[in-house]
Amino acid sequence: MILAGGGATRFNGLPKGLEWVRGRRILDRLVEECTAAFGQPPLLVANDPAARDWHPGLEVVADQTPGLGALGGIQTAVLAGPAPVVLVAWDMPFVTRELLARLAQGLEGHDACLPASDSRRGVEPLCAAYGPACGPAMAAALARGDQRAIGFHQGLRVSILPVDEIATLGDPARLFFNINTPNDLSRANELA
Repeated sequence: MILAGGGATRFNGLPKGLEWVRGRRILDRLVEECTAAFGQPPLLVANDPAARDWHPGLEVVADQTPGLGALGGIQTAVLAGPAPVVLVAWDMPFVTRELLARLAQGLEGHDACLPASDSRRGVEPLCAAYGPACGPAMAAALARGDQRAIGFHQGLRVSILPVDEIATLGDPARLFFNINTPNDLSRANELA
């Protein structure tokens, strides 16, 4: 699943996944990586009415309950997709099929698998795998007003993919690089 959420306020409101990095749109590259990892095109979680035209042939689902931030998008992916789901934010141009497949493997015996990172959360919830048990846990978190993308983990079996294992798949800083600003887009083109 590809999550096309957020208002892109630091990106002048433009749809970040439609930006080009070294001659390819980010969305097109992610569709290719997801399809290669799982043998079928991903679903696209997007609220923009134009989303159906972004990549012909992709099934598009809107947030079940708009306005719930990243967790609302993740919950929509878990409920709309075939369980379990592996999702990636559409502003992460360097995620690979190998990483996506490894996240799916991390669900064995677990309800969620998230890669460790140096982000403020210590994990990457927008590039992760989620099993069916996450749906009710997310609903409970949202019902108590907790919209944090990791606010539903308590009581679930969560696997964290260690940085040293991620490093065997590529440079973690590059894999999880995301585009939030025009400067980030310029940096992504340098990294590509």
